[in-house]
Amino acid sequence: MTALTIQDIDRTRPFLLLHGGGGVATMAGFADLLAERTHSRVLLPTHPGFGGTPKPEGLTSVTELARLYVELLAELDLTDVTVLGNSFGGWLAAEIALQHNPRVSAAVIVDGIGIEVEGHPITDVSGLSVAELRSFSFHDPSKAPVPPAGTTGPSPDVLALIGYTGPAMLDPTLAKRLGEIDIPVHVLWGESDGIAGPEYGQAFADAIPVSTFTLIPRTGHLPQLETPEELLGALRVQLVELS
Repeated sequence: MTALTIQDIDRTRPFLLLHGGGGVATMAGFADLLAERTHSRVLLPTHPGFGGTPKPEGLTSVTELARLYVELLAELDLTDVTVLGNSFGGWLAAEIALQHNPRVSAAVIVDGIGIEVEGHPITDVSGLSVAELRSFSFHDPSKAPVPPAGTTGPSPDVLALIGYTGPAMLDPTLAKRLGEIDIPVHVLWGESDGIAGPEYGQAFADAIPVSTFTLIPRTGHLPQLETPEELLGALRVQLVELS
């Protein structure tokens, strides 16, 4: 099995948290918050190729990465797992749900990408400045993490992301395939998301047979960074429904 870099906060209910193109740092704080407040076991892997981690040459698609994480759950002998992913991680969470593995009981998609929605394309971020990217990603850009001094051009993590998704960062077949998901899915969306707007999020939810759609106010594309307490509150409602 491919070696994975993973943070494992071991409590009780298992969660698999999946970061987006901004890298594992965009999910690390929320992983700690989730473990502390819900006494859950929280797995936070770094996707192979991100953060300088090795990536096998043959690992080139979101579906293949989803299979790798299903193998991880089997290796750890975890059951009743809730998979939560943001942005690219939301797409990946959907692909894991599409594996129909009995170890996964629910999924949470937070401002996911990957589908085509007529009239509501995702924003092309390739040519945006850091300031422009912040304005599209955050309701309040002042809450955005400050990039390292001297940072220019796409980050290595963005380049790693494109290695899985291709330059378009979508799969024309995904929206139709979402209809095959047979577990409960909570689709959570920042109402101020300028990367993939609420209409895109509603379309994502509508494509999934058993889904709930929740808008998070005063929040952009990264709720786990901008409004983590609100995201946790919405997630806890789902935990009560699943218990």
